[in-house]
Amino acid sequence: MTAKETTTYILRPYRSPNSKKLKAAVAFVPRLSHFDMENERSSTNEFRGFFTLFWISIFIWTVRTYIRSIETQGAPLNLRFATMFSRDALTLALSDAVLVLSTGICVPFSKAVSRGWIKYYWTGVILQHTLQVFVLFAAIKWTFNRQWPWVQSGFLTLHTLTMIMKMHSYMATNGYLRYVSQKSAKLLTQLRDATARVGGWERPSPTPESAARTSDTRRILTAGLSTSYIDTPTAAALRNRLIHITEAEPVPNADKPKALEPNSLVDHPDPHISTLAAEYLELESELVSSGPERVRWPENITLKNFAVYQLIPTLVYELEFPRTKRIRPLYVFEKSVATFGTFALLYTVTETFILPYTNPNPEQSFARTLLDLALPFMLAYLLLFYIIFECICNGFAELSYFADRGFYEDWWNSTSMDEFSRKWNKPVHNFLLRHVYASTMSSYQISRDGAMFVTFLLSAAVHELVMAVVTQKIRLYIFILQLIQIPLIAIGRVPAIKRNKLLGNMVFWLSIYAGLPLLCVAYVFY
Repeated sequence: MTAKETTTYILRPYRSPNSKKLKAAVAFVPRLSHFDMENERSSTNEFRGFFTLFWISIFIWTVRTYIRSIETQGAPLNLRFATMFSRDALTLALSDAVLVLSTGICVPFSKAVSRGWIKYYWTGVILQHTLQVFVLFAAIKWTFNRQWPWVQSGFLTLHTLTMIMKMHSYMATNGYLRYVSQKSAKLLTQLRDATARVGGWERPSPTPESAARTSDTRRILTAGLSTSYIDTPTAAALRNRLIHITEAEPVPNADKPKALEPNSLVDHPDPHISTLAAEYLELESELVSSGPERVRWPENITLKNFAVYQLIPTLVYELEFPRTKRIRPLYVFEKSVATFGTFALLYTVTETFILPYTNPNPEQSFARTLLDLALPFMLAYLLLFYIIFECICNGFAELSYFADRGFYEDWWNSTSMDEFSRKWNKPVHNFLLRHVYASTMSSYQISRDGAMFVTFLLSAAVHELVMAVVTQKIRLYIFILQLIQIPLIAIGRVPAIKRNKLLGNMVFWLSIYAGLPLLCVAYVFY
């Protein structure tokens, strides 16, 4: 797969002049992940040798750990941890299969909404959230009934949350497109009535005023977007697309009146007709995908389309995703071997250097426990990140022909916690951006700061819920730490601090180093 560098997505929600709905555009384009061996940018990076050094060092350290364990215990690992997380494995697998299959209810629900049997705003919204809450608490109740250890209960809870986010995006997107379709139909009727009063849809000769109005429409559509993009080429890409929907089709014989499509009416001298045409065309553009297949809503609402979406490692639904042409068996093999190999390293770290320190020991001080756990937790965190976002996500992307491998950005260079939250987990960040942050601003008419607080509040509550299921305790430690990030973000935006990127990066890494073992000790011991 050849990645394109034209990443086209918006960092901030925007409101276009012809749509009353606040949008958070998250477009998908072909690109490779940072650590993919085929990524030319990474393979030519001057620091690429440190990646090789890291894995060689981890290998030597692991071999040394096994040898010392054989010398002291007679075996490289005691496998007590394996016995714990393999407990009731068949029931866990069947429970997870039921969870995944149950999400198929999204298809008949969206079908009912598209046909007008259920009015999405607000009957459908209430039904949707009721269903999501039921699925979540049914899974949590099941984990408690089975009395699973923290690995099984944590896995099922996290996977349930993932499925709920996928369900929410699918149903919310199709519900919103039903609203767009209805509004588009009404605008078309108004447009036909308005043109009928002035002689029909024949295209008049454009006047200087209409040309200026068309120019203004294009300018408004693209105004304010340049500061919302990652780089200049990507800004130009979406700007050109927005301009395109206002361009009229050429008339082969101008002296012969001819009935034309609504895109010709944006040049109409009547300002009311011109405005209606521009608004209609914008709404119509939302109902059709921008990819080569040109999928139109509601043709996308099928079991096959939903099944493919479930396989694609993204939490945001689109009518069409960028696709690769084929599956590369060697690539799948590479990611599979990397998954199991990295998991073996993660298991070694967890069993040898983390679990022994999570048992209460009154003879060891709190500070010493934190010091003993800091490095193992950091190593476990890096390995877990690599397994999920580089191995598993890329593997499923290859199997589902998904071309956008941007599951993370260079979070290791973060200078603040808000930058880290945007970069380290792009699927969740994109979901929160579109379905929580932008949706909150649109539905409740609150400010950006208010929407950010709601987003952090929801994220903190979900993190605390996972910890409550895993530890079977409600302590609110992670909830409070999550909310503390809000004032820290404000402090990090002070110019004197923001300019010192080295200091910001040091504070970020120290926060990660201290936060992980601190949370573990707090939930285990207190």
